[in-house]
Amino acid sequence: MSFWKSLFGDNESTEKVDYYKEGLALLQQGQFHEALTSFRLALKESPGDTVVLQQIAIAYTRIGMTEEAAKTYRHVLQKDPAAVGAHYGLAYLLLRKGEEREAIQHLEAFLKAPPRGADAREHVNHARATLAQLRGENPNLDLDDDFDA
Repeated sequence: MSFWKSLFGDNESTEKVDYYKEGLALLQQGQFHEALTSFRLALKESPGDTVVLQQIAIAYTRIGMTEEAAKTYRHVLQKDPAAVGAHYGLAYLLLRKGEEREAIQHLEAFLKAPPRGADAREHVNHARATLAQLRGENPNLDLDDDFDA
């Protein structure tokens, strides 16, 4: 029996593709359209997954589909109002359109519970500086915040 499986393929023994991880890798490589396809396949496997939806919004942003990106971030926030990544992404899309008042609200929401870790520090500091600038404050940042590695 194993001869026939090896000859014709055994669908059960083939590894399942992790479309989300594939999409992340493609996004890092700058293959944004391909990443979008992978994220859409990941979303089919896990409908409504806000993490996947946020990656879709990032891919839309990178290929210049900013209206679709904003719409996707808003969809994420309807499902999970505490999704800080969606607040961050949407804030900067709104700033591009000159919608400062709404952008400030999203930056504030992002900074209420900012992500932790060394890789998040740059985004948190960028959000703080942007918010200070929008408010006309001195963007003197406290860069010694306690970030977990």
